[in-house]
Amino acid sequence: MEKFDWLSTIKTNIWLLHIVGLWPKDNQTYKCNYYTLYALSSGICFTVGHNLLQTINLFYIYNNLEVLTASIFVSLTQFIGIFKSLFIVKNIKTLKDLMDSLKSDTFQPKNRRQRELAQISLDGWQTMFHFFCGVGGFTVLILSVFPFLDQSFKQYRLPFLVWYPYDTNISPFYEITYLYQALCCYFISVVNMMTDTLIAALNMYIGAQCDILCDTIRHINGPDKELDVMWLNCIIHHRKILRFADCSQQYFNWIVLLQFAASVVSIGLSMFQLTVVVPFTSVFYTFCSYVVAIALETFIYCWYGNQVELKRNNVRHI
Repeated sequence: MEKFDWLSTIKTNIWLLHIVGLWPKDNQTYKCNYYTLYALSSGICFTVGHNLLQTINLFYIYNNLEVLTASIFVSLTQFIGIFKSLFIVKNIKTLKDLMDSLKSDTFQPKNRRQRELAQISLDGWQTMFHFFCGVGGFTVLILSVFPFLDQSFKQYRLPFLVWYPYDTNISPFYEITYLYQALCCYFISVVNMMTDTLIAALNMYIGAQCDILCDTIRHINGPDKELDVMWLNCIIHHRKILRFADCSQQYFNWIVLLQFAASVVSIGLSMFQLTVVVPFTSVFYTFCSYVVAIALETFIYCWYGNQVELKRNNVRHI
């Protein structure tokens, strides 16, 4: 039987992580090469640089509560992008080892029935991936073109409140800075969304392996000698699932904690902004789309975490 390709579904995710400098090709890690230089320079330019300038700007607007909250609710989510990037870089070898382990015989479906079980999980993740990227991409688009929606670009307004050591109200500095902010917004959004969906994929793999293990246990039968081998294989499979889960959690535990903390604050500040803006205006809809995107981001963590818990309990009570 042809080997089941667990990684085919997340190829787009891996490719986008590679584009933003967070996934070296093949089984490579970060070495002294051109890709590492690209990853370092793009991360500093688009992620660290943008967040640093946003943080500096907070010291200039801290006396204005409305402006301050309008700046922080976006800055928090973008700031988390730095930590997500750092955790991927730090754990890149572990992540690639996890991907390689999925190719092992232990994690392969043993029959058509198990292949169908695995495919259901992969299809569910893919649907979530496309929907989440659609909502996130729409929100990023709205944020990046907002000055055109309310015509404030005529007053040289930028998409985000950021401090720069030069006058952005002069052409061509305004146009160049606008383009830079848009690129930073898309770059950081790709980092955030691809990290979130990668974590969801890891949890999806754990849940799918639990489904396969349950199916194997339910259909154990045959002579006593064969039963011993079958049960031994199930024990080995279960231990490898636990090892996979432990390695995955070592990577994403802190990311989930920071993301939940940032999401709670961002949603709270966004709801505050909705109380002070004029209803049914471009500003109002921008805040609404942002709240939906953050809520969906949080929901993904909750959904796949709950799925792992439910399927783990299925193994216990089978």
